[in-house]
Amino acid sequence: MSLVRARFRRSSRRTTGGRATLLAVATLAGALTLSACGGSDGGKPVSGSGGNYVTGASGISTVSRAERTEAPKLDGETVRDETLDTTTLKGKVVVLNVWGSWCPPCRNEAKYFATVSKEYADAGKDVAFVGINTRDNSKQSAISFEENYGITYPSLYDPAGKLMLRFPKGTLNPNAIPSTIVLDKDGRIAARTLAPINDEQLRSMIEPILAEK
Repeated sequence: MSLVRARFRRSSRRTTGGRATLLAVATLAGALTLSACGGSDGGKPVSGSGGNYVTGASGISTVSRAERTEAPKLDGETVRDETLDTTTLKGKVVVLNVWGSWCPPCRNEAKYFATVSKEYADAGKDVAFVGINTRDNSKQSAISFEENYGITYPSLYDPAGKLMLRFPKGTLNPNAIPSTIVLDKDGRIAARTLAPINDEQLRSMIEPILAEK
């Protein structure tokens, strides 16, 4: 009888340990899912500073001209099977928007990006918009998203999120979806937000950098 009880206890420990492991994995997966679509501040106002940048009450982080870091080369195939290299856009203010068709906050802000990008294009200003489409399993999903929301600028197709990892650690990198990063005319990282934004917020990120001489 004691042998049976001993075997039962060992079996119970293995089952409990297995359940604990599965629970830990599920918890981690859930955390990753929650952080995968939305800013780290949940869209709430943030203030403070960190590294060489300052985050204002709007949740938009900025870097002074003297402290800016060169942005990485972002290149590859777009969702429409064209090629794109962001380093060729130096001389313009570049607006990078990381998005996925599966992401509700991305859908919420898409109309603003469509509107503002068209405004700058129609005005002939030196501003280029580039999307980075990530975690979409097919280009068709991304294309349908662009057509639904009137997005006319190109988006690099990055289903595995490899382009996001090119940004140097400690800089204003796009570690949430959606993320928006603005590069100055020298190709340096000047501003970032990790939350969905509206048209006014988007313009507020672009205009000061565009005005720089």
